[in-house]
Amino acid sequence: MQNRWKDWVHVTKLDPDKSLPPAVIDEIATSGTDALMLSGTLNVTMENLGQLFKQVAQYGLPLVVEPAGPEAVLCEGIDLLFVPSVMNSNSVQWIVGKHQQWAQQSSIRWDKVIPEAYLVLNPASSVGKVTGASCDLTPAEAAAYASVADHYFHFPIVYIEYSGMYGDPKMVRSISEVVDRAILYYGGGISSAEKAAEMGRWADTIVVGNAVYDLGPDVLRATVRAVQ
Repeated sequence: MQNRWKDWVHVTKLDPDKSLPPAVIDEIATSGTDALMLSGTLNVTMENLGQLFKQVAQYGLPLVVEPAGPEAVLCEGIDLLFVPSVMNSNSVQWIVGKHQQWAQQSSIRWDKVIPEAYLVLNPASSVGKVTGASCDLTPAEAAAYASVADHYFHFPIVYIEYSGMYGDPKMVRSISEVVDRAILYYGGGISSAEKAAEMGRWADTIVVGNAVYDLGPDVLRATVRAVQ
């Protein structure tokens, strides 16, 4: 896999705590999306993560696990682990604490780990509540977090996460203007080709999640076409 992930423009996020019938999984895997990310915030266990992996492993798409915490990190058969640090969290555990706990639990396949600098910008989202993120940022304040993540900490990914709501394109643009080295991800509320194209204008990679469950594979394919 190495650096091929840097060329992805469209990633589909699937939640282990939700279920989809096999026919829908088949349509998602053949939609043209570049990769599947197995990721959720609540009720993610090794059991439901493993079940989701079994559903999608047969298609040969790149598979990424984005752990919500050290208690559910699937490595076997997965191409990459995207491990988030929430830069605007008010709790150190979501920046480095959970990671330190993880490092104590087991040997880590560091060759599979891609660190992510998360900016969580939806205060009503589960991830915003769980991580205690300060979401009421101005574009300049958010851009400053992204600049520090990119230029000081050298995170390979800066991830703008609106998680369930469509974000402010001006905010995304401000962040994109200060990120030079990192790949800029955007996720949140992409439910149409138009929204995919708008955010794809500023982000290197868009992530589509809830639309898969709420609107179905046809919308997913439309978002793929909009950015590829």
